[in-house]
Amino acid sequence: MQDKTTPAGARRISVLGAGAWGTAVAMALAARHDVLLWGRNTAAMQEMAAARDNLHYLPGHPFPPGLRIATDFDATVAHAATNAAGQDGLLIAACPVAGLRPLLEQLKHYTIPNIVWLCKGFEYGTGLLPHQIMQQVLGDSVASGALSGPSFAQEVARGLPCALTIASHSAALRDCVVSVMHGGNVRVYSSADLVGVEVGGAVKNVLAIATGVADGLGLGLNARAALITRGLAEITRLGTALGGHVETFMGLTGMGDLILTCTGDLSRNRRVGLALAQGKALTTIVAELGHVAEGVPCAKAVRELAARLGVDMPITNAVAGVLFDGDQPQALVAQLLARDPRGEASLPIKPT
Repeated sequence: MQDKTTPAGARRISVLGAGAWGTAVAMALAARHDVLLWGRNTAAMQEMAAARDNLHYLPGHPFPPGLRIATDFDATVAHAATNAAGQDGLLIAACPVAGLRPLLEQLKHYTIPNIVWLCKGFEYGTGLLPHQIMQQVLGDSVASGALSGPSFAQEVARGLPCALTIASHSAALRDCVVSVMHGGNVRVYSSADLVGVEVGGAVKNVLAIATGVADGLGLGLNARAALITRGLAEITRLGTALGGHVETFMGLTGMGDLILTCTGDLSRNRRVGLALAQGKALTTIVAELGHVAEGVPCAKAVRELAARLGVDMPITNAVAGVLFDGDQPQALVAQLLARDPRGEASLPIKPT
């Protein structure tokens, strides 16, 4: 990794995690900033550096000239530190939820100005959201937040339009991320509702599995629309029970991300549902996917959390039954259709 003078007006950014989404974000940022992309597998990173392409997770999308590949963790973290002019860099954690705690534990030994995570889900075993994991490991000493929204890595890597939300309790961090990322084909909104943004990003993956099952069984577009609509109600019930704001679930990180993940052919979680409908075993599906489908572990975590909180989440429960209890995919639909009729509650939406 060679030293490089930071361009005037650019930020120094380090992306920790070289999966599809981490790579796509690094590619998008490298057009205007000094970006390092780091991954744990040194051999894989060396291959990326030579090919100028993430052949395993994001093939066919050549890296822009400004993107540098890193294998030295110390140097990568130091790259995102505050520079001599007092301008903060930006550290981006691009790992799955299961890898966030180990990564943060590793970062405890460094001085970092801030960190933003890209993962969406609840930590299995604890039921914690990413910001709660962050609180446990690093406390309040580091400005932090979640970058979320409807986004497929392949489209971002191609430079197609995308709208995201940065959620943080720190106004300074929100401003930093907006200034760094907003521009070109990427639009970034900000939110102080960290809980709402994270819940929306997590639970929509579970609901995408349900819509994949319905599509795989040939149940039609009417059924898909019903699942998405009632799924949004489930997200909102859980999110508000945890302290999220209703209007957040009507926005990019709620409704927007839900629609994309439930309908897009690039959705890994939807592909899990399609494969379940074909009768494939979960272990086979995960192996064939080659990527992490966060909706799988999230379904179990959300089912347990909703039960503790007394939140009604029938679609999530049905998905978890198919994934972990041996229920047949057809049972998911039968279980939902067998529910007693009731009134459809309307959700209050604050004017924007």
